[in-house]
Amino acid sequence: MAGTAGIWARGTAAALAVAALAGPVSAQDRFDWSGGRSGGRDIVLEGRGVPILFPELRRTNRGRAFVMRNFDANRDGRVSPREADDANRAFAEIAGPRRDRFDWERRGAIVAVPMERGGWDRGAMRDYRFRQTPQGATLTLQEDVLFRTDSADLRPGAIEKLRPLAGYLRANPGVRVAIVGHTDSRGSDAHNQDLSERRAASVRAAFDQMGVTRARFRVEGRGERDPVASNANAAGMRQNRRVEVTLLGQRADRFAMPD
Repeated sequence: MAGTAGIWARGTAAALAVAALAGPVSAQDRFDWSGGRSGGRDIVLEGRGVPILFPELRRTNRGRAFVMRNFDANRDGRVSPREADDANRAFAEIAGPRRDRFDWERRGAIVAVPMERGGWDRGAMRDYRFRQTPQGATLTLQEDVLFRTDSADLRPGAIEKLRPLAGYLRANPGVRVAIVGHTDSRGSDAHNQDLSERRAASVRAAFDQMGVTRARFRVEGRGERDPVASNANAAGMRQNRRVEVTLLGQRADRFAMPD
């Protein structure tokens, strides 16, 4: 819907969604966009929700001001995972697909209507393309999406790939998760086992940083023991280098349904 954006109201329990509007309403009427400094000093974000925030909100003073002025619902000066989720969803609606090019001086025409809070991004979850396994709904994340070659260090873009899944898990605290790392057959058995374990642990650590309790995860490395393709060629080895994330007891078709 051109010229419209969704926001979340400051200090309220209800989320807000986009709706049609006969006449434009200034974003300033709904949202505190002012400033990027507090008393002439840089704004510092604290709290467990900070790693969850989009980089555009975390790394700029205007973005940090946007978060604290509009989403610190309990006024404790800290960002909780729930408040970070609200800020992200609001900013994603306002900024569109190119958040990095958002013009902080722009004021869009908006209107807000109540909707149920605590939702998750169904479109992004559908894009994971879960498949049904005996354990639950399973998605496969290839090595080159998450890691550098022969490393368990996450690539800079890996958090963005995992962010929608973290949002789903925060909204569904009863869902438990298995994370299993796999490698190809290059290298020794011991090296591959160790690498697969460290990669699975890195993925769990990323979810922990995004506010998902570590106790909900079962983490395992399988090394080269469970290939899904031949290790005799590069294409097959690439498929074997993966991390599988399973939502235990969940149906994959739940995430295949349209919004």
